[in-house]
Parts: sequence; structure tokens; C-alpha cells
Amino acid sequence: VRNEEKRTLELGGHVGFDSLPDQLVSKSVTQGFCFNILCVGETGIGKSTLMNTLFNTTFETEEGNHYRNDVHIRARTYDLQESNVNLKLTIVDTVGFGDQINREESYKPIIDYIDTQFENYLQEELKIKRSLFNYLDTRIHICLYFITPNGHSLKSLDLITMKKLDSKVNIIPIIAKADTVSKSELHKFKIKIMSELVSNGVQIYQFPTEDEAVSEINASMNAHIPFAVVGSVEEVKVGNKFMRARLYPWGSVQVENENHCDFLKLREMLLRVNMEDLREQTHTRHYELYRRCKLEEMGFRDTDPDSQPFSLQEMYEAKRREFLGELQRKEEEMRQMFVNKVKETEAELKDKERELHERFEQLKRRHMEEKRSLEEKRRDLEEEMNAFNRRKVAAETLMGQALQGCSQQPFKKDKDKKNALYSI
Repeated sequence: VRNEEKRTLELGGHVGFDSLPDQLVSKSVTQGFCFNILCVGETGIGKSTLMNTLFNTTFETEEGNHYRNDVHIRARTYDLQESNVNLKLTIVDTVGFGDQINREESYKPIIDYIDTQFENYLQEELKIKRSLFNYLDTRIHICLYFITPNGHSLKSLDLITMKKLDSKVNIIPIIAKADTVSKSELHKFKIKIMSELVSNGVQIYQFPTEDEAVSEINASMNAHIPFAVVGSVEEVKVGNKFMRARLYPWGSVQVENENHCDFLKLREMLLRVNMEDLREQTHTRHYELYRRCKLEEMGFRDTDPDSQPFSLQEMYEAKRREFLGELQRKEEEMRQMFVNKVKETEAELKDKERELHERFEQLKRRHMEEKRSLEEKRRDLEEEMNAFNRRKVAAETLMGQALQGCSQQPFKKDKDKKNALYSI
């Protein structure tokens, strides 16, 4: 049935499926559209001003400073309406880009943000119950890379960043504040930029030329990349008309004058002609590349090693068995690790217990020795006290005898004297 030759038949009358494009248009208008712009450039280069000029409105912005230690990604979403078309616009700004002394990793927060949006969309796709119809698609559709108009060449930071981004997002390089460079210098600068991009293998977005309706204008606009733009939201009176321009002592630079800058070309290509192609390229090229790499990392593939058609059920079962085996192996490793840890802890506790027991015995022996020593000292002291008491008693006895002898001798002498007198 697959290889059956297709046949073309003629209808006998009007059926009605020729209204399908109108149905798609009506459904798309009802659903609305989303468009996400990433602005990459140094602080003060005019990113916010250009966005205000591009959509002819004033977005909420905060003035940046040059004192940030890292690159901060700031995303803000706005609901815009033109005629009966609703657009959910997200503008992502890279606050602090290029302001650090060490700029080697300035591009990493940008890469991480883009990958995060791809991952969020992939997770929504892989859900059993998906809601992609109502899902807010935050994938970046276009990266406007703002180049400083120094008139010489690209900085190494610009080349490295665009090289890292070209496989993840559509890049359109633009020369900001182009009114600070003369026309001849600007022409040479454009040629130099394109030469450096080609020599370093940086793939920038090229406007498609397959569609005959826009092939001619897109082919001519590809030659004007990078666009040299000037932004301004101020209405200035030039002649008898008010228009957006920048005033200088020597005159004015009109934003929407193609002889002054490429702003009209950028707006025409970005919004009026190629917005849907940018959305399509994001989904079919950059997101598909991320999705394929991510699924390959997870082990999914279109064919098995024998080049046979891939079965999702078989892959799921194989992955499930592999996961369960890996889980069981890790569980066994953790159990063995736990047992080893318990054994080590038990051994350590036994060693500690043995050390404590030895220390207790040592203290016990020391206590017994000290007690024995004290007993000996006590006995010696008691013997000394007994000897002292005996000496004391003997001394007191001798002293009493001596005192008694002394008292009896004077009394005998007096008696002898009395007897002698009586005899006379």
C-alpha cells in the first residue's frame, strides 16, 4: 500500500476544501501569535531604544550600569495588537554583557537560557497529556546581535559569542548607532564584518529565497547584512513633517530614511516579510537539532543496529530493564557500602571501647597505687604519732618526778634546822 502509485483525479464539481487556507488563517488569528527576540550587546549600545523604535511603542526598561559581575538574562513579555492580530512579544535582554574584565564566559548564561527554553518545550512535548495549543512558546526566534560601531573589526567576544549561538538561534548582526560612522567607513566595516564571519565559520541567518513572492527582495536584502541602524523615539520636525529622528548641531538623522540608515530594511525583513520563516526555522532547524541530540543522549534512535525500523515499545522496555538493572546495581552498591560503613563503624567503636577499657584499667591501677601509698604514709604517720606520744608521756613523767624531788629536799633541810635548835 505504501508503494502504490499516487493517482490524480479530477472533481466533478465544487467540494469546498479550497477554503482550508481561509480556515487556517481564521484559526491562527483567533489563537494569536508569539515572537521572541533576544538582544545581545554591550550596555548602552541602544538595544532598548531600537526595540521601542522597531515596534513604535515604549517598553518597560531599566537603565543598565557597567558594574555587574556577571551577565543577567532579563525577559519581559508584552501583549501587542495591530488591526485584529494579537502578538505576544517577548524581549530578552542580556544585562551586563561585555562589562566584565574576564569575558571568557559571558556567552554561557545566554546559551543556558536558550537551552532551557528548548528543554521546557521538549518536556511539554513528551508529556502524556500535552497542551501545546495553549503553551506559551518561549523559544528564541531571532537574535539581534548589536555590534559596536568602532569602524575596524569585530571583537573576539563578538566572534566567540556568535559562533556559540549560530547552531541554537537565528542570528542577524546589526551595527548599532550607525550615525557615528561615515558612509565610506560604514561600507568598509560591513565588508570587514562579513569577511570575518565567513572566515570564522559563523552561520548567520539568511533571508529565504525559495519563495518566488519574496525571493527577489530577500536576495537583495541579504546583501545589506549587517544592517546599520539608528534608533529614536523622539518626534522631530523636519521641514513640514514630524518624524522620528536624532538631532545634532549639524543636522538630523532620520530613522526611517533609507539614505540615513538601514532601519526600514531591518523592520521590513524582520516583521513584515520573514517573521513566520524565523519561527519556522527555530522549530524545524534549531529545536529539532536540540531535540535530536537530547533524545540520542537518552538512548533513543530511529533504527536499531541492524537498520530495522525502531520500535518505541521495545526501546521503552529495554530502557526500563536497563534502568531497573542500574537501579538494582546502585541499590546493591549502596547496601554494600552501608554494610562496609557499619563494619568500619563497629571496628572503630570496638577500638574506642578497647582504648577506654585500657585507660580505665590504667586509671584503676594508678588509683590503687596512690591508695596504697597513702595507706603507707598514714601508717608511718600513726607510728610517728604513737612514738611522739610515748616520748611525751615519758618526758612528762620525768618532769613530774623531778618536780617532786625538788619539793621534798627543802622540807627536809628545814626539819634538820629545827632539831638542831631544840638540842641547843
